Amino acid sequence: MTEMGAFRAAVTAWAAGGPGGPARELAAALRVRTAVLLEGPSDVAAVDALAARRGRDLAAEGVCVLSMGGAMSVGRFAGLLGPPGLGLRLTGLCDEAERRYYARGWERAGAQPAGGEPEFFVCTADLEDELIRALGTARVEELVRAQGDLRPLRTFLQQPAQQGRTSRQQLRRFFGTKKGRKIHYGRVLVEALDLDRVPAPLDDLLTGL
Repeated sequence: MTEMGAFRAAVTAWAAGGPGGPARELAAALRVRTAVLLEGPSDVAAVDALAARRGRDLAAEGVCVLSMGGAMSVGRFAGLLGPPGLGLRLTGLCDEAERRYYARGWERAGAQPAGGEPEFFVCTADLEDELIRALGTARVEELVRAQGDLRPLRTFLQQPAQQGRTSRQQLRRFFGTKKGRKIHYGRVLVEALDLDRVPAPLDDLLTGL
């Protein structure tokens, strides 16, 4: 485990009710300055992949990219990492449906700038949908084929529930049908992007770090 990985693990344990001392010590030792609060590990994979493509080492910059295991946990993590806790700068990325949880979490943590909007970025549906739109469904299907997942995709598309859905909706749902698949494609889709076509929420997040 990397040093930043140890910090993430300490924060997750703290959020689950464990002691805060290990997280505080690691934050000081690693000079952590910013926490990027993300809903799940597929979002982390996408952010890390884009950072790597742009030649950035976020951990070395004092940036912790953290999966919270769901947007409803954002209030807890914002309180521990923001002004009431470690005093880190907070930013993040969320789905449109989860915007209210992030806004409430920022407000309760006192992380909302005076007279300004909370510093997190919102995907129209979710990050997978943003990436599929940026790449186009034909290109995404090429990537699915290249990853050896064409047969599972074809089987999935034969399901009655998928009839009548758009190709974009079907691909988005497909990525969530197997454990680890969303994480894998979070990286694959970002690595396939033209860097001038990065979805705005993801681009704005990384640019602001």
